[in-house]
Amino acid sequence: MSQSNTENRADIGKKAGLIGVLTNIFLATGKLIAGIVSKSTSIIADAVNNFSDGISFVITMIGFKLSQKPADADHPYGHARFEYVASLIVSIVIMFVGFELAKSSVEKIISPQAVVFSMITVVILAVSILVKIGLCVYNAKTAKKIHSATLKATAADCRNDAIVTLVILAANLLEHFTGLSVDGYAGLFVAAFILFSGIMLVRETSSPILGKKNDDTLKSAILKKLEEYPIVVGYHDLMIHDYGPGISFCSIHFEVDKNLDPLYVHELIDKFEREMSAYGTHMTVHYDPVVIDSPELNRWKRTAVNALLERDSRLSLHDFRSIPCDGFTKVFFDVPLPEDLQGKESELKAIVEEKLNGLNECKFQAEISFESYAFN
Repeated sequence: MSQSNTENRADIGKKAGLIGVLTNIFLATGKLIAGIVSKSTSIIADAVNNFSDGISFVITMIGFKLSQKPADADHPYGHARFEYVASLIVSIVIMFVGFELAKSSVEKIISPQAVVFSMITVVILAVSILVKIGLCVYNAKTAKKIHSATLKATAADCRNDAIVTLVILAANLLEHFTGLSVDGYAGLFVAAFILFSGIMLVRETSSPILGKKNDDTLKSAILKKLEEYPIVVGYHDLMIHDYGPGISFCSIHFEVDKNLDPLYVHELIDKFEREMSAYGTHMTVHYDPVVIDSPELNRWKRTAVNALLERDSRLSLHDFRSIPCDGFTKVFFDVPLPEDLQGKESELKAIVEEKLNGLNECKFQAEISFESYAFN
């Protein structure tokens, strides 16, 4: 992603934040007045909820602003991850509001107090529902447009707010027409919903900070681009490091025929790295020369591959090579290992050696490096 695109993305995010701040201040003020007049704990709690939403939008704006900071000596990969931090803070604020609403609702259940009904309160709550639905749609579309986890969390919060206010409005109408004291119970139900939503959002927004596996969009783009480079006979160790929305650093190993001119291969690799910048990533390629014209080595490799596949269809190998030793041949290769097969390394080594020695060509020893399955 270019600098201009990054700035444009941040400007869109800050605009969404400003709209959210102003809207929530307006809604919170109206609900606070209505809650005080009607003596409704749930409406006052909803007003506090809107004030906290205003704070969340301020955090969103700050997150987008800080994410614009260019790379410096202390942060050579930039500051785009500030947006992930902002997303996490918004999620925690949502959980805090849910807890406080649960607390006030329990107090209302223990010590019920009659709610004073008025059409003004109904109008304020109805308008709030419509405004929150509008904000939810706006933030969801904007989040999709600029791929923002922060605005996605904010859209979910707006949706929750609309549900909260709808339940509160329904409870007030029910209490007015039936005389049942349901204000506290309505608030408790809403609090549980908000808390659950907050927990889910914390899980979702903390994952990128912890180094969550990227989605397959960029990986698919890289592999599709590889189809334009027939000199690459294999790849492995594809690592994608996410440093914020639209900013990533990738590394990959290319297997290339050792007989090709290294200068020619180097030029093509440089070309591939340059072309990948169009996908918003900084690509680094490691060049692995491999032997592809040795019938003997290819036969040994096929035997090792088949041995692994018979054990588990997910297994594969790369960087297969050999060296003659005193009385035996040592073969070297790497195997990406699924998590559920960790601890089975000795078993896999024995399986491969048994198959190779079954060729009756010479005695084999296998030197296997087991790698993370996620990068291959």
